[in-house]
Amino acid sequence: METVLLYVLGVVIVAIGLALSIGLHEIGHLLPAKRFGVKVGQYMIGFGPTLFSRRKGETEYGVKLIPLGGYISMAGMYPPAREGEGARTSSTGFFDTLVQDARDQSAETVTPGDEERVFYKLPVHKRIIIMLGGPVMNLLIAIVLYAVVLCGFGVYQYSTTLGSVNECVATDATQTECTPSDPAAPAAEAGLLPGDRLVSIAGTEVTDWDQASGIIRSHPEETIPFVVERDGELLTLDVTPMLSERPVVDDAGQAVLDEDGEVVTREVGFIGVGPATEKVQLPVTAVLPAVWDNSVGVGKIIVTLPQRLVQVAQAAFGGDERDPNGPISVVGVGRLAGEISSLDAAPVADRAASLIQMLAALNVALFVFNLIPLLPLDGGHVAGAIWEAIRRGVAKLRGKADPGPIDIARFIPVTLVIVAVLGISSALLIYADIVNPVTLQ
Repeated sequence: METVLLYVLGVVIVAIGLALSIGLHEIGHLLPAKRFGVKVGQYMIGFGPTLFSRRKGETEYGVKLIPLGGYISMAGMYPPAREGEGARTSSTGFFDTLVQDARDQSAETVTPGDEERVFYKLPVHKRIIIMLGGPVMNLLIAIVLYAVVLCGFGVYQYSTTLGSVNECVATDATQTECTPSDPAAPAAEAGLLPGDRLVSIAGTEVTDWDQASGIIRSHPEETIPFVVERDGELLTLDVTPMLSERPVVDDAGQAVLDEDGEVVTREVGFIGVGPATEKVQLPVTAVLPAVWDNSVGVGKIIVTLPQRLVQVAQAAFGGDERDPNGPISVVGVGRLAGEISSLDAAPVADRAASLIQMLAALNVALFVFNLIPLLPLDGGHVAGAIWEAIRRGVAKLRGKADPGPIDIARFIPVTLVIVAVLGISSALLIYADIVNPVTLQ
């Protein structure tokens, strides 16, 4: 029963955190919109029927039934049709009707006396500030949450203390125990023990595990002194790394191939030890690189999304294994949050840090995803404003009349297609997260 309650608690915590993130995202739009004088009729969390709302001044604040996003309703999002456009006739096409309906709905938000408080009449830079306010808010949230995790809770890193010392060098990769025919591992043969802290290797002071590994690899079949601290005393042990062939990998961790397609290997030293981990509180300077790495990772997922969705479909309908680094839905996020919070073996602080880091990653995803230059995403409005600035600049240089605001309403048909694609993708991910979810195991 306790495990179930912890599972539910994890889901609730992440759900509340996601709702707050969405709410703050919309505040990122709301504050500059009001600062620049735009009339904002609604500030809503969610979509669909309104659960409850309250009007303060000219803005209605509320929560809707479907908690999958939010919005603010600004007056005059789309400019009116130009002279000669927008008139409905018997031959008006379906897409033209959609465009004009969007213009009509936008015009309905403009009440008498507020004609100059519309979004489309703002200078380009102010429109960009309003539309970037939401994603930037998510970025700031992510930075704060990453700072809490990295600098407050700390993260586990490899230490210079030995966590494991192999007794032998296995001749078969599938075996789990040593056999009499297996040669002794150099570390065990030299007397190294788990818990020994590496002080220096081959006369070089050891400061981190990567450095220690590099020294060992560079001395195959050479006897070198290891100075270790054991029970408060310094001991010097002579270790002879054995020769081992290891594949050469690139910066992305992929094996390097030669001209014939064969894996390139190199001879390195090996002694058969593994590091212990320790929790380390990182400096503030580690926060922005962590956010950047996460942003790059989300960007790669977005670029390869069609391929990844095919893999998700194969996993959902064909039983293939899910990619643990692939896209997941809010259902998948909730399941992972529940698993994290119900891990009995993990300390409470570690579980809390993992949930906070999950919320940080979600805010990074919201930040990057909303920058995609397609409507109805914030990046689509930003792209439209930038294109308008370019068009007006070119017209000015050529001595022509100002072409006026760009008619973003013309992109409504494309927007509907994108919304449909996002809806289908979300449904696929939700289904996959129900029948074949990504788990911690």
